Amino acid sequence: MLRKNIDLPYKFQGDLNKETFHLGVFNNSEIVCIGTFMSSNLNQLQGNKHYQLRGMATAENSRGNGFGLALIKESVTILKSKNVDYLWCNARVEAVGFYQKLGFKVIGKSFNVEKVGEHYKMYKKV
Repeated sequence: MLRKNIDLPYKFQGDLNKETFHLGVFNNSEIVCIGTFMSSNLNQLQGNKHYQLRGMATAENSRGNGFGLALIKESVTILKSKNVDYLWCNARVEAVGFYQKLGFKVIGKSFNVEKVGEHYKMYKKV
């Protein structure tokens, strides 16, 4: 579950923008990992074109099998083709290590997302 016990809209602002793309990883015929990537510049980063990873989630029983890694690798391939400079995200504290292994760096101090918990902004040069 992306946000356990929290009501979510079926779509977020920007989900249907023409530059937004959504990826999913399947294991056999079951979707086990998802992520949304939308054009969104982060003031703390240089470059002209940034994308934000939003709503990444991996099914609990599928974690640790490389599905998240596959999703990020594919997104970087797509982002390179779009001449994107940076990929960034708001990472939950417990996911910081995962992103660091993929080359993401923390920028700034932690912040709280209501009903979700503490996060860090993280980024990766594409």
